[in-house]
Amino acid sequence: MKAITDVELGNKRVFIRVDFNVPLDKARQITDDNRIRAALPTIRHAIDKGARVILASHLGRPGGKRSPKDSLEPAGQRLSELLESDVILADDCVGDGVKKLVSGLKAGQVVLLENLRFHEEEEANTEEFARALASLSDVWVQDAFGTAHRAHASTAGMAKFVKERCAGFLVLKEMKFLGPLVKHPDKPYVAVLGGAKVSDKLKVIEQLLTKVDALCVGGAMAYTFLAAEGVDVGASRVEKDHLETARRILERSGRQNVQLLLPVDHLAVRDLASGEGKELVNQKAIPTGMLGVDIGPQTISRFAERIRGARTVFWNGPMGIFETPAYAEGTRAIAKAMADNRDAITVVGGGDSAAAVEKFGYASKVSHVSTGGGASLELLEGRDLPGIAAIG
Repeated sequence: MKAITDVELGNKRVFIRVDFNVPLDKARQITDDNRIRAALPTIRHAIDKGARVILASHLGRPGGKRSPKDSLEPAGQRLSELLESDVILADDCVGDGVKKLVSGLKAGQVVLLENLRFHEEEEANTEEFARALASLSDVWVQDAFGTAHRAHASTAGMAKFVKERCAGFLVLKEMKFLGPLVKHPDKPYVAVLGGAKVSDKLKVIEQLLTKVDALCVGGAMAYTFLAAEGVDVGASRVEKDHLETARRILERSGRQNVQLLLPVDHLAVRDLASGEGKELVNQKAIPTGMLGVDIGPQTISRFAERIRGARTVFWNGPMGIFETPAYAEGTRAIAKAMADNRDAITVVGGGDSAAAVEKFGYASKVSHVSTGGGASLELLEGRDLPGIAAIG
């Protein structure tokens, strides 16, 4: 990929697709600005090189209609604070007013376009909308890895209408760490998967079985695998329509000599809402009427042992309901085990896992925390990401 450092930016209109889809509270205050911070190296480089910087992003799901609650104004304000300089917020992302605003930019100035998804043509990737965005730019920079798996106008469609295309520092970093996991990971390679559904991760599991030495499965998805083995999992969530698929995965892991580790003990409760009847279950089976909310200490020890002995570790998905402190120990322990293995390449695959390592203070102690949960999984599935392919 051509990098932003390979392109002359001075006094050019540099359109940077960033991912400022940050979480907001009810008062529209940003609760986590990591995605904005992740874009700073690319933005600062463009400013330092004298570019006229145009930033574009989506926020939320406004469904192609203007929605005040989905305005990028809070992101623009936070970016201005981080840059310690003014950021102009446009009232739209296309149109004569935006063209005039961009044409008046001076070298080193920054404008943030309003939410791209206020226009349904963004997600539909219409040529007219892609051309309208492209008309604002001399250089297109892809730095929104979190949306690189979407073939939208700003993430892919407009690129072919811009003369120069390149990757920003965030995308380059993502590919530096995620790329080797697809092709030539250092062995032993251990993957840890969690989250709610087996169905969400079927394709990535199939690909991982061709690469990993061990696959550790926790979270609610583990109960479908345990049920497929004939284990009683009480009232825990089971995807009954994927039991046969789970059985095939278990059989395949055996044939391919991949150790597939499932929970051997659990933290379970009788009432999830109140937390009543919480009990440590020291066996694979969960008593009738109880549901698993986290992996138990024996399972933590087994998973951590495999992580400690690995040269490459990929993790996506929590081990339990980590948002609730009483059910967070399994997820926290996985984050710590990865942080403690300083000899391995340790990659956290975005989403809830990224939130977890940040919450528990281990984000700076792993090799890489991806900004794109869906994008990282699709890359590991072996699929081409439209936003990466568009760089050329």
